[in-house]
Amino acid sequence: MKNTFGNSVSVTLFGESHGVAIGAVIDGLPAGIEVNEDFIAHQLDLRRPVGKISTPRQEADKFTILSGVFNGRTTGTALCVVIPNENTKSKDYASSYGKARPGHADFTAFSKYNGCEDYRGGGHFSGRITAGLVAVGAVAIETLKNKNIHIGTHIKRCAGVEDIEFSDYNKDIDTLSNKVFAVLDGKKAEEMVSAIEKAAANGDSVGGILETVVTGLPVGIGEPWFDSVESMLSHILFSIPAIKGVEFGAGFECADMFGSEMNDNFTYENGVVKTLTNNNGGINGGITNGMPVLFKCAVKPTPSISKEQETVDFIKGENAVLSTKGRHDPCIVHRARVVVDSVTAIVLCDLLSQKFGTDWLGEK
Repeated sequence: MKNTFGNSVSVTLFGESHGVAIGAVIDGLPAGIEVNEDFIAHQLDLRRPVGKISTPRQEADKFTILSGVFNGRTTGTALCVVIPNENTKSKDYASSYGKARPGHADFTAFSKYNGCEDYRGGGHFSGRITAGLVAVGAVAIETLKNKNIHIGTHIKRCAGVEDIEFSDYNKDIDTLSNKVFAVLDGKKAEEMVSAIEKAAANGDSVGGILETVVTGLPVGIGEPWFDSVESMLSHILFSIPAIKGVEFGAGFECADMFGSEMNDNFTYENGVVKTLTNNNGGINGGITNGMPVLFKCAVKPTPSISKEQETVDFIKGENAVLSTKGRHDPCIVHRARVVVDSVTAIVLCDLLSQKFGTDWLGEK
């Protein structure tokens, strides 16, 4: 099982949903970066369950930094964050072991790991593991802010309800940074929450689309082929549970456009090269062009639902019917957005380090 991502700056995940603890290690950050534990706690709060639109499982997420920080700054060694699991109910899963939950990794994990996997709460496949990504991602986000690079994500669509478009990117990023339910239009947020609660009452779940913007990236980041900005971001974004689609700029809409519509014409603005449109999402040939990087992620409906579903019992080798027990989210879109911000920051720290060297991230 491979649990490490990245080259110059890398992240390693560890732990299981119902194990003693979960966490992450981020390696490759230079010495001297300020580590704000209040901001880490804030980011973890954005990922936590909220009322009727989330799982009843509540974890305090009281993290401990085991290494890599001294006197509030990085030391240059591996930074390890551990988060204990305190509110587990493993018995909820014991009685259904062997019955493949539709949309989950129960059957594939059993097949790949010969029945030795920790199946409780999804084990290492659980969205619970993303808490570690958020913790170390908070350090990466703050590192990029010091370079005037900012990341923000809003819920573009949820349960068929559409949010308004980004307008003033940096202002919108500031607004979203403190919103638990990251929607730009308050009325649309109310409609989304109502739709999620309705689905939950019916024993069902909903999905949505997250839209992310990155501002302040310099020109020339990324490589033309296998380490393009799109491929590196897509790699880590698709590692987030429930992400089933990623598109940049105009994305799939470009298939129905003419070249004259899709092309982003260049111009000089105050001596700086800009494009008049941004259909390519700030990336040409896999390399940043100085415009905001824009992408969307499709988040599938949470697979754990209380409605009866046809399945198989792969232990007994027979067909079965399953109604998922335990504590689950009727929607994870609102919780996933801070995970998207976090992994985006980790990838960008890696790509920037490859361009300018790791010490560049710590320079003022």
